[in-house]
Amino acid sequence: MWAFGSLAGALGFVLFLLPSAGASRSNTDILSDGLSRAWFFDIALERGIDFHHESGTGEKKYMPEIMSGGVCLLDYDQDGYLDVYFTQGGSLTSRTADTPGNRMFHNLGNGHFEDTTKLLQVGDPRYGMGCAVGDYNNDGRPDLYVTNAGQNTLYENTSSPDNPGFREVTARAGVGHPGFGSSAAFVDYNRDGLLDLFVVNYVHWSPQRELVCTGPRGQPDFCVPNAYKAPAPDVLYKNNGDGTFSDVTASSKISTAFGNGLGIACADFDGDSWVDVVVANDLLANQLWINKRDGTFEDHALVQGAAFDGNGVAESGMGVDVQDVDYDGDLDLLMTHFQGQTNTLYLYEGSFFHDRTIRMGLGSSSPHTGFGTAIMDFNNDALLDIYVADGRVTLPQGDPIYDDAYADENQIFKGLTAGGFEEVLPVGGADMDQHHSSRGAAVGDFDNDGDVDIFVSNRDGPAYLLDNRSADGNHWIGFRILNEYKSDAIGARVEIEFDGLTRFKDVRTAHSYCSSSDPRVHFGLGSVDRIERVTVAWANGKSESFGPYDSDQYITITRTPK
Repeated sequence: MWAFGSLAGALGFVLFLLPSAGASRSNTDILSDGLSRAWFFDIALERGIDFHHESGTGEKKYMPEIMSGGVCLLDYDQDGYLDVYFTQGGSLTSRTADTPGNRMFHNLGNGHFEDTTKLLQVGDPRYGMGCAVGDYNNDGRPDLYVTNAGQNTLYENTSSPDNPGFREVTARAGVGHPGFGSSAAFVDYNRDGLLDLFVVNYVHWSPQRELVCTGPRGQPDFCVPNAYKAPAPDVLYKNNGDGTFSDVTASSKISTAFGNGLGIACADFDGDSWVDVVVANDLLANQLWINKRDGTFEDHALVQGAAFDGNGVAESGMGVDVQDVDYDGDLDLLMTHFQGQTNTLYLYEGSFFHDRTIRMGLGSSSPHTGFGTAIMDFNNDALLDIYVADGRVTLPQGDPIYDDAYADENQIFKGLTAGGFEEVLPVGGADMDQHHSSRGAAVGDFDNDGDVDIFVSNRDGPAYLLDNRSADGNHWIGFRILNEYKSDAIGARVEIEFDGLTRFKDVRTAHSYCSSSDPRVHFGLGSVDRIERVTVAWANGKSESFGPYDSDQYITITRTPK
């Protein structure tokens, strides 16, 4: 997060359609009147999402107050429409019955949302950081894990068509880690068909351990993480299959490397069909946990080039995403960082990651501090774009530009036909000036219209629902990939063939910063209105092919037992 600042002290399938509702500065989106065309329109309030984050910050600056909060997308009642969950902050020292908690908004399917927090009993009263989504008990319903500054929380989804609800099962499941959690991910690391849980921790912290730090003009400010000299080990929980988990942090060798962990993404980086894990660390070396297929992991970040930037510097890693951005058939890595650094893009070339940030058009030193991020084809032109949610963590050198001294402008970078990216105007691709301190960002098609929207949580500000209107008639196709339990098959790889091209994506919800996104895989197709084939490589290493399919629809593929 930080770079500067003072410090003190073989299988069947079922197909059916889901419900449908109706750098450099880019010159590619300039209208005839000379104005730039917006890609996104914030419609949160008009659609019923009135979430407002509260950090609880006061005269004394407590570290978690600058880091919260996250946002998660999940279809908790399985009606085909994405619901949204926001984590809340509040006071770290004097929490009462009136302290605001996390909130869930149910998608009504008509473009509007309603608050169902009390109905579902998911208003975790602890100081929220992030959240993760996955069906850990294989009952076909997505469950919800919440990371906190303090004990984490697990909610089991007990919803039925007539009785939606969750119940807290943290103690029984054994996943209530008491540390300073940030991002988390459900992941089947041992390929036993059960989702395990990887929890990223930031620093060893408590209110009693808080330090006094100052800004550039001597005013109170937040401390850099290395000031605490207390990087925290992450935690890996193995799913026992009976509703409980075992802490295998030590036996899996995840405990062999510490860091100020903030972002996580899980993917098969080395092509052996076993999922690996990348963790973005703040001012310490990143970790690339390669799965050894025997229940253990080995950190390859240093030897494979992902620990530091191209200059050998440990950057302030916050958000992370992985996709094949150069379309060469392997996964590349993006991490967001502190102002004065870059949003660093590592391309996977010859079994190593190489910092190709400059070559890919992201090399200018950024005046922004990036948190949540997503690599996604937002305008459906068959080229990946990048969204970055920005927000300061230290006070500016001069007078603040905005009422919130930590406010910043978000960014979107358009994928170019010749390769690489360029920044889109207006800033953030938005229809109006948006100046908040953004943190979590989750992407998903909330209205099932075929373009991917963005939900953003803003520290001490209102949430964004950024409705995507950038597709301009381009075609698309999306897939929901389910296992035999009718749960999202996290870790499966989906490859499509169209117009002589091949593109792939993984079923992945955890990425960005403290957030979880739409489990469906989405592909922009440009002018192409049909794909020849889709191949699903399941997490157990087996694969099946389907198709052809016409464009502009969501298709569900369900794996059935042998």
